[in-house]
Amino acid sequence: MHDIHIIGGGLAGSEAAWQLAEAGLRVRLSEMRGGGDTTPAHDSDRLAEMVCSNSFRSDDAENNAVGLLHQEMRTLGSLVLSAADQHRVPAGSALAVDREAFAAEVTARIAAHPNIEVVRERIDALPASGSTIIATGPLTAPGLATAIAAATGSDALAFFDAIAPIIHRDSVDMDICWMAARWDKGGKDYINCPMTKAQYDAFVAALNDGEKTEFKEWEKDTPYFEGCMPIEVMASRGVETLRYGPMKGVGLDNPHTATPENPSGRWPYAVVQLRQDNALGTLWNMVGFQTKLKHGEQVRIFRTIPGLENAEFARLGGIHRNSFIRSPELLDGELRLKSLPHIRFAGQITGCEGYIESAAIGMLAAKFAAAEVAGRPLSAPPPETALGALLAHITGGAEAETYQPMNINFGLMPPLDGPKSKKADRKKLYTNRAREALCGWVAASIFEPA
Repeated sequence: MHDIHIIGGGLAGSEAAWQLAEAGLRVRLSEMRGGGDTTPAHDSDRLAEMVCSNSFRSDDAENNAVGLLHQEMRTLGSLVLSAADQHRVPAGSALAVDREAFAAEVTARIAAHPNIEVVRERIDALPASGSTIIATGPLTAPGLATAIAAATGSDALAFFDAIAPIIHRDSVDMDICWMAARWDKGGKDYINCPMTKAQYDAFVAALNDGEKTEFKEWEKDTPYFEGCMPIEVMASRGVETLRYGPMKGVGLDNPHTATPENPSGRWPYAVVQLRQDNALGTLWNMVGFQTKLKHGEQVRIFRTIPGLENAEFARLGGIHRNSFIRSPELLDGELRLKSLPHIRFAGQITGCEGYIESAAIGMLAAKFAAAEVAGRPLSAPPPETALGALLAHITGGAEAETYQPMNINFGLMPPLDGPKSKKADRKKLYTNRAREALCGWVAASIFEPA
């Protein structure tokens, strides 16, 4: 017997299961991977597997909305943040992890919890009764996706998400590349591959001319999410687009071009950055290089990058279709499906974008469900907090007709009172206000942080 049924063992489902179990509730966690099914993007049956990147992005809680969200989730006893902190790898001011060790840690903790039963099974229909959290993510199995569409009375929205390649560290030519973080923030945590103007122009041309994955007829009108745009799609928007995006060279002094007059070196015209992907430091992710190029073209084109002429790829890039529901129209303020209130949704299927945002919504779905089972009210976290701002956007703050996936950002929070201040000062005003609001919410709430 169980008190709550969670469908989906990704980051949102795993976080939700942990929060509920720590609150003393019995959880059945259904995950189809490991039961004979898989997805186009996953490589294993581990819970909370990260498929696109190994980064939870900025960990700066003073100046960044994502870092603030990290801090709030740590305050509330997040499993995902605890496992991430345990298996973090160098990434400047960002929180990046050894993805395999991270997923193994989450899987082990979930499996060992006496209140959680992990069942490897595919669920193809919405449960008719019983408190349920659907956290199947953007790669929901077709049967369940059809059931969700039938229950909501509208088709799920969809967008494409792309995966960046991973390179073996020992195949990178460090006589050309060098270690540094932009503006020297956070240590020398990135491998930087410099390009001259001629090399950059040739690279952009190759991206534009390279052979791409062909879409199926039903995929052709699916939009890309702006925060995970394939590198060649960015290149097609103009020759300078990449230089003002993931390939900007500003703030990166190249020691290989140092002179007596300029001992720090000079900024390259453009740069490709690699970020450590595992604890051993043997695998490195191409930052911002999500791609739909065919695999052979990826190898050919990416080996024209200086320092990567002999690159060996542990994983090549790919692309898959992501689906999400029109949450502002379909969900109430506690993430319940209005037409079937015993069912809650959590994670990327709600239209939040990003690993940590998905886990955050899983956490909130669990908090609301636990309060409901206990027969006590739980107010939503204040919109001044990162958690509250994200929840408010998903459940009504966004325009339903034009709803698109969204990362947490200060723009989702209520405007600051008082006179306009400098950008750097505004960020700290936002984070200071959020911390005060979260403390007040926790103190006023009946639940105890896990």
